[in-house]
Amino acid sequence: MKLDKATVDKIKKDFPILKNVVYLDNAATTQKPKAVIKRITDYYEKENANIHRGVYKLSQNATKAYEDAHKTVANFINATQEEIIFTSGTTESLNLLAYSLQKNISKGDEILLTELEHHSNLVPWQQLAKRTGAILKFIPIKKDFTLDYKEAEKLITEKTKILSVVHVSNATGTVNDVEKLCSLAKKQDAITIIDGAQSAPHMKIDVKKLDCDFFAFSGHKLLGPTGIGVLFGKKELLEKMEPFNFGGDMIRSVTPEKATWNDLPWKFEAGTPNIVGGIALATAIEYLNKIGLDNIEAYEQELRAYALEKMKGLNLTLFIPKEGAGIISFNLNKVHAHDVASILDDDTVCIRGGHHCVMPLMTKLGIAGTSRASFYFYNTTEDIDTFVAGLHKAEDIFNGK
Repeated sequence: MKLDKATVDKIKKDFPILKNVVYLDNAATTQKPKAVIKRITDYYEKENANIHRGVYKLSQNATKAYEDAHKTVANFINATQEEIIFTSGTTESLNLLAYSLQKNISKGDEILLTELEHHSNLVPWQQLAKRTGAILKFIPIKKDFTLDYKEAEKLITEKTKILSVVHVSNATGTVNDVEKLCSLAKKQDAITIIDGAQSAPHMKIDVKKLDCDFFAFSGHKLLGPTGIGVLFGKKELLEKMEPFNFGGDMIRSVTPEKATWNDLPWKFEAGTPNIVGGIALATAIEYLNKIGLDNIEAYEQELRAYALEKMKGLNLTLFIPKEGAGIISFNLNKVHAHDVASILDDDTVCIRGGHHCVMPLMTKLGIAGTSRASFYFYNTTEDIDTFVAGLHKAEDIFNGK
């Protein structure tokens, strides 16, 4: 589906909330189309039952829908159903790994991240390092906000046991060459993990091509509901790992002395899961598939280029690479990021202002935070015009005009 103006105007009508706001905070969460909202309502009104337990038809139908959702997600990233674990989001997926992989880590082992990491892909590894005596290391960024791959080659050694890297930075829009990083890590037999929270909604993902061991992303950043996320893991690794949540459907059998675990992926889905979240996530993915991830990525590049051209007349500092995802991080000189966001909000324009959960990166850059506009396929050039007009207004207010 080619995303021209007429098509995007039509798509925009699928999102009720967009009647009221110019929404440019898509890196934080995305809006939900009518199809997803309806799917949630239909489930609770017509299909609600617990899964994998009841022999009655309502439960069997809910079970099938939930299991089919795993298949839909698997196809979305070129995996198999048993390799798809539903979690509450990227954060839980990464925490699951930081606990379940602990037996692979010993004192003096190295865990390699990047300087672009979101707190969710930093703090869990900090805690693992504290528990095990492992050492955290970081691939640095260059002045152009891209990773230093020469340093990466030096940092990935036989001591590297885990490489966990962000695919697309939520703060700068930097798109990391994760395929290259995974290849380097594989040569050292390191476990490879990709934080795909900002990539899965915007570009076609093929976990086989990337050859990563694990890939995590969140439903709410790709039109789905909050509280549902995905952890892809290679089957052979998931089978060896111990779960970190216990109870409910993840158990095969229990005696007073011991328990055995269920098959994949249920082994890692303890308790009653977010059934409707998984089902609605599948609906969101079906919606995205109709548009096409390649079309979405190309259109967002057009929006990024248009916005950057329109912003040229402003006195601002950009914190983005020359080429990147549909995220523009900037500081309007003399105006605090929160003030920029507040002034834009007066005109119902939604952007993010702050440190974007990457405080170490902000410290390295010598700033407290940035203003951030982030685009999705339902945004238009008119949205950007309104956004830029708001920036001029903010500049005028703080210049005393």
